[in-house]
Amino acid sequence: MKTNNCLSALTAIAIVTATSLHAADDMNTNSAFASNDQGPSYEQPGYYRANELSVDAFGTAAVGQYTIDHLGSMSLHSIRQNTQWGAGAGVNYFATRFLGIGAEADSHNTTGIFIDNASANLMLRLPLGDSGVAPYVLGGGGHQFDDGKYWFGQGGGGLEYRFVKYVGIFADARVVWPNETKAFGVVRAGLRFSF
Repeated sequence: MKTNNCLSALTAIAIVTATSLHAADDMNTNSAFASNDQGPSYEQPGYYRANELSVDAFGTAAVGQYTIDHLGSMSLHSIRQNTQWGAGAGVNYFATRFLGIGAEADSHNTTGIFIDNASANLMLRLPLGDSGVAPYVLGGGGHQFDDGKYWFGQGGGGLEYRFVKYVGIFADARVVWPNETKAFGVVRAGLRFSF
């Protein structure tokens, strides 16, 4: 119930913000066409565009609630030992420069099912001018197929940096709320290819 309330709140905030940002984009576009004082505009799209499809390849690290609660008192060796490492892939689609959806799957071990979990997220990003930097927040949920089967909700944030127009790096962190076990944290870092 708590997870559903968090996801509903995140979704409502993202939709209201994206609607406002999309309306502001429309006003800027319409005012550019209304004024012919400076001639036609041939502005090239920036690093982040509307109707953008991107593919992710990433590594993951998952830590349990106990490790998160005791980070200050644990050694680096024990944190590494209590962390589940993995890899995954994802796909994202941004209908506007600011609002998108994404789906991802990853694997944390090689002994069970190949895909350990899959999830989908609503994402809200804020490109910072022409710097190539875009912080973002995400919220969604998914299903764990291995190491115990359960549904989960998740929420977090991250940062993307595009060093060329269609290729960038990203890192994010999220809290995962399973419906059957304690919450845990996941960190991802990888490459993003946009089209």
